Amino acid sequence: MSTDTTASVSTHILDTSIGRPAASVTVSLAARSGGGDAPYVTLGASATDADGRCKDLPALPEGTTHVRLEFDTETYFSKKQAEAQQDAPRVRDSGAFFPEVTIAFAVVPGEHYHVPLLLNPFGYSVYRGS
Repeated sequence: MSTDTTASVSTHILDTSIGRPAASVTVSLAARSGGGDAPYVTLGASATDADGRCKDLPALPEGTTHVRLEFDTETYFSKKQAEAQQDAPRVRDSGAFFPEVTIAFAVVPGEHYHVPLLLNPFGYSVYRGS
């Protein structure tokens, strides 16, 4: 939840290759204060639920100016590939072209930022949602 002195962040993932939410994707949250030379500090991580939503990301500290979300897409697609090969061993897929997706964006206090990720094995798109 955002306050007058902090921003807040939420996310969800839709796997557009199957038209369904992407469950069990690890999402790390990092933040920094100040200019471009300031280092990002990892605040914690969570995983998406069955609806592809990450509901328990850590709160942002006061003074946060930039946020970075890192999605572990390689593990997600490796698991999907293993499941597909159990059902049809002849299916060969190259897994994830992007082993991770990292999104960095600027924030201002008092605002909520919902950042959905539209994902498939060979591409992704991200936007500021509501």
